[in-house]
Amino acid sequence: MTVLIRLAFLALSALALGQPARAHEFWIEPQGWQVPAGTDIVADIRVGQDFKGPEYSYFPPNFARFELVMGETSTPVPGRLGDRPAMTMPAPAPGLAIIVHETTDKRLTYTEWETFVGFVTHKAFADALARHAARGLPETGFSETYRRYAKALVAVGGGAGADRRVGLDTEIVALANPYTDPLPGGLPVQVFLGDTPRAGAQLEVFDRAPDGTLTLTRQTLDAEGRADVPVRAGHTYLLDAVVLRDTGTDDPGQGAVWHSMWASLTFHLPD
Repeated sequence: MTVLIRLAFLALSALALGQPARAHEFWIEPQGWQVPAGTDIVADIRVGQDFKGPEYSYFPPNFARFELVMGETSTPVPGRLGDRPAMTMPAPAPGLAIIVHETTDKRLTYTEWETFVGFVTHKAFADALARHAARGLPETGFSETYRRYAKALVAVGGGAGADRRVGLDTEIVALANPYTDPLPGGLPVQVFLGDTPRAGAQLEVFDRAPDGTLTLTRQTLDAEGRADVPVRAGHTYLLDAVVLRDTGTDDPGQGAVWHSMWASLTFHLPD
């Protein structure tokens, strides 16, 4: 790829990442969920709907963090500008690997009221429209900033280990290991905003079968921000939980009036 073609491609990728349609999810999708020790972990960064979407390049201006966490050690994911897959990194040791990706802030402007209504309805922000009206905000021409916080679990070798909080502003934590633990009641997870469990929030569960069939279910987190996610052998999962906050700015001419924060977790259940 020539330099000019590479730069043009990266510019288009940045634009696409910066202007997604509402309710598009963002996730990490490893090309192998279980990899032998001593081999590479290869993963794509994806944006899309229904657990389908194009892969995006390794592009540092688009992310604040991109790391591999194993145990107490966090290692930045290396890469060259424009690399696809976005991650190709030797697995440092056997165990449960946690891939972490946090984007930088992006901004969008709503030109149609129905788009905002659809977003807040889909993500179960029951009071958002009333809050919008109470703040005296217009139905078009207002902006939202957003940031994505993605994690993926990969088994290296036997995959022993545990997911943990890695310091994201909002994150989903698996409370059991999908590669090693028996899960007769499903995979228990907990969702946080800072140090606070997200009691009563919506968790979306995208379940992709081996034949590609997708099932979407929604759960309401309990008082401790927990839920048990039903899982089946051979299936791949994307969990998604979104926060919507006022920015403190009620004048659309002075900046974004809303800020959303998107947490995702992907994993696979072995056959």
